Amino acid sequence: MLITLEGLDGSGKTTVWEALHDVYPDAVFTREPTESWYGDAVSRSMSDEDADPLAELFLFTADHADHLSRVVRPALDAGKLVVSDRYSDSRFAYQAATLSRTDVTRPLEYVQGIHAAFSRPPDATVYLDVDPETAASRAGATNKFERAEYLAEVRDNYEELIDANPERFVRVDATEPPEDVVEMVERSVERLVREHDRRE
Repeated sequence: MLITLEGLDGSGKTTVWEALHDVYPDAVFTREPTESWYGDAVSRSMSDEDADPLAELFLFTADHADHLSRVVRPALDAGKLVVSDRYSDSRFAYQAATLSRTDVTRPLEYVQGIHAAFSRPPDATVYLDVDPETAASRAGATNKFERAEYLAEVRDNYEELIDANPERFVRVDATEPPEDVVEMVERSVERLVREHDRRE
C-alpha cells in the first residue's frame, strides 16, 4: 500500500512522517525530492531563483520516475507499506502554481498529463491542511506576503485534486498543536491500512 503525506510548506508533514517510523517499523519510508543525484538536481534548481519553471518541472519528473523504479515499485511488489513525504500531488499543486506564471495553458492538467503515462497513484493521501499565511510564517519565508500569495495558489490546486479524488484524501487540520496532528494522522493511517488489508 502506498500512503502519501501532502500539504503546504510548514504543515508538519515531515514531523508526522518521522513519528510514523515508530508505529510502522517494517514500512518503507521515503520522500520527494529523493536523496539521489536526480533529487540533488531538483534541490539545486529550487534554490536558484532564475531557474526555468518548465525545466524544473522535468527535473522533478525525472526524480519521480527514478523514485518509482528504484524505491516505490520494488517495495510495493514485496508487499510493503510505503509512506512518502510528498509525492506526485506536490508536483501537481506546486509546479502548476509556478507554471501559471508562464505561457503554459491549463498547467494543472498539463503536469498531471505528463505523469499519467508512467506514475503510480497513491492508494491514500493524508493532506495536512493549513492556511497559506500560517504556512509561510512556519516555513520562515523571507517575503511572507509574496510566499503566502503563491501558497494560496498551491492550496487551491490541492483543493482541486481533493475535489477530483475525495475518496483518496484524508484531510487533517494542521493548525492544531503538533502532538494532536500526529495523533490524528496516526489514527487515520491505522484506519487506512486496516481498510486496505480488509479489501485485499
